[in-house]
Amino acid sequence: MLGFIIRPPHQLLSLLSCPGLRIPRFSVLCSPPRLRTMAISSSSWELPLVAVCQVTSTPDKEQNFKTCAELIREAARLGACLAFLPEAFDFIARDPEETLRLSEPLGGNLLEKYTQLARECGLWLSLGGFHERGQDWEQTQKIYNCHVILNNMGSVVATYRKTHLCDVEIPGQGPMRESDSTIPGPSLESPISTPAGKIGLAICYDMRFPELSLALVQAGAEILTYPSAFGSVTGPAHWEPVSA
Repeated sequence: MLGFIIRPPHQLLSLLSCPGLRIPRFSVLCSPPRLRTMAISSSSWELPLVAVCQVTSTPDKEQNFKTCAELIREAARLGACLAFLPEAFDFIARDPEETLRLSEPLGGNLLEKYTQLARECGLWLSLGGFHERGQDWEQTQKIYNCHVILNNMGSVVATYRKTHLCDVEIPGQGPMRESDSTIPGPSLESPISTPAGKIGLAICYDMRFPELSLALVQAGAEILTYPSAFGSVTGPAHWEPVSA
């Protein structure tokens, strides 16, 4: 069961209490979380608590960070051990040219803010889709869609660059071509051990390719992640058939 803290439409924090290593494959079993105010210390939690921070990103990177930071700090206050941010948590641009202009390397200013935030809150962070200028930026002038995991000390412990890019034709809206500005990642990332269990990293459109999920599970993943930034048309087209 999810516990929701209701906010304006642009931001939402969901708390999910999950049985860590006992999570069966392909599903997450959850029980109602007990409020932190009912406990003297975080040791009173029966199960690991994770937070799902939902935001509507804009081209304003600073404002997006402020929104995400507020949710992350609230997750920490409520006793979560790990907080998930969505794909494109850093920004959503108005066109491919702006996407490239706003992108940064992993060692840039924005990721440094998140490493400091992770240390400040003592919280693991799943940064679900960062517009990354890779080492080949100068040659390609294209970026990677990168899922980054930070531990509670602010260190990058895993990176996965999205393998399956979303190139689709949308009736009435024309084409959506992620490959115009993005390079597909070269490989999968081994599941990463976190306080909530072993997490398999994927991003958005990857959910359409079950071989990726099977490979992650066979490698030991207990939780599969698909941080997404679907639109009003592409969201129902993907989530409803997959969840049916």
